Amino acid sequence: MTSKKLLRGRLLNFISEPTGPEDKDAFSYIEDGALLICDGIIVGSGDYNEVAKIAGDVEVIDHRPHLLMAGFIDTHLHFPQMHVIASWGTQLLDWLNNYTFPEEARFSDEQHCARMAGEFFDQLTAHGTTTAMAYCSVHKQSAEAYFSEAERRNMCMIGGKTLMDRNAPDNLQDTPQSGYDDSKDLIAKWHGKGRAHYAITPRFAITSTPEQLEMTSALVAEHPECFIQTHLSESHDEIAFTAELYPTARDYLDVYQSYGLLSDKMFLGHAIHLKPREIDALAETAAHPVFCPTSNLFLGSGLFDDAGLRSRGISNAIATDIGGGTSYSMLTTLSEGYKILQLQGQKMHPLRAFHWITLGNATTLGLQDKIGNLATGSDADIVVLDSSATRPMDIRMETATTLSEELFILQTMADDRSIAETYVAGVAQKHSQSN
Repeated sequence: MTSKKLLRGRLLNFISEPTGPEDKDAFSYIEDGALLICDGIIVGSGDYNEVAKIAGDVEVIDHRPHLLMAGFIDTHLHFPQMHVIASWGTQLLDWLNNYTFPEEARFSDEQHCARMAGEFFDQLTAHGTTTAMAYCSVHKQSAEAYFSEAERRNMCMIGGKTLMDRNAPDNLQDTPQSGYDDSKDLIAKWHGKGRAHYAITPRFAITSTPEQLEMTSALVAEHPECFIQTHLSESHDEIAFTAELYPTARDYLDVYQSYGLLSDKMFLGHAIHLKPREIDALAETAAHPVFCPTSNLFLGSGLFDDAGLRSRGISNAIATDIGGGTSYSMLTTLSEGYKILQLQGQKMHPLRAFHWITLGNATTLGLQDKIGNLATGSDADIVVLDSSATRPMDIRMETATTLSEELFILQTMADDRSIAETYVAGVAQKHSQSN
C-alpha cells in the first residue's frame, strides 16, 4: 500500500557549503513550504501552494511556524557507551579502562544488546539524528542488535563490530581471525541490506596487533564499498603508547597508512594532535578527521584545528562521540564546537554549522544523493525544529530578525525540546516516545 503525506512548514535546504553569512546561493529557504512524501521518499519539495497542487488528496501535517530541515547526521559515536556518559574525572586511557571496558563487557548478553539498541535509537531520533556511524562492541551480537533495530525503524545507519585483540580485558578481546570472520559474516548479512552500511572498525592502534591490522587490511581490500572507522591522535599519552607499540611507524597515522587503510571511506575520530606529515597524508588520501567537541572538552583532550585542516582541502566531519561526548544532540555538538573554534580565532557561522550536520556530513560519507538534503528523490529523513521551545529561547526569538539569527539561537540554546518531530523515511518517530 502506498503511503503518502504532505508536510507543511518553513523549509531550509542546503545545496552547497555556505562560504559566508551572505552566501544565499548555498541554500534555499521557503517561508511557506511543503514536502510531499511517498513511501519514504521526497517526491515534491517547494512552495506549499505549488506542491499541494500535485499532491492531490493527501494527509497534510502542518508544522508551521516550525523549521523543516534534513535530519541530522552523526559520524562518530559508540553504541555500547550509553551507561558511560558522565563518568567523572579521567582522561582517555584511564577512562577506557575504568569505565568503558567494564560497560562494553555487558554486551556479550544478547538481551542487554537488544534493550540498549532500542534505547540508543530512541535517543538519536529524540535529538533529531536520523543517520549515525557507530562503533558496536567487540561482540558480534552487539552489531546484530544494532543493525536489527535500524532495520526495524528503516533508518540509514552505519556501524561495525569493534576489532580489538590486545590491551583490553580478556572478555573484550577477539583474535585476528575471529575478528575477520565475524566482520565478513556481518558484512554479508547487513551491508547494503535496506538502508544499512557496514564500517570495518579497528578500535585504534593500541588495541590491535599488527596481525589484526593485516586482517583489517584484507577486509578493506575485499570490501572497498564499506566504510572504515577508527581513532587518531586524541591524547598525547595515546600517541606515545602507539609509538611504543609500533616503533617503525613514522607517526600515529602511518600505522593505518602502512596497512593501506586510508581513503575517502575512512573516518578518524578526533585527529587533534597531528604532525605536518600526517596532515599531508590526510590531504593526499581524502580520509576524514572527525571533530568531537563535547568529548574533547570533557576528557581534556585538546582543540581541533578545523580551519587549518580545511585550508589543506581536508573534509572534516563532526560528531557527538557518545559516551566520551556528553550529549546525543548535534545542536549541543555545534554549540561546543563553536566555542572550541572561538578559542583558536576561528569562526563557525550558523549557516555553515547547520550545513555541516546535514549535507556536509552526508557529503563526507558519499551519501549526499540520499540523505542530508530535502531535494526531490532524497530519503524523507527530516527534522522539525522549534526555535521557541523554551522560555529563554522564546524571549530571545522576540528580537531575532534573520534566518541566521534563528539558527544561532537553535545552535546555542536548544536541546531535544526543540526537536518538535523527527521523520525517518517519512515516518514520525517522536510521537510514540515518552522521553
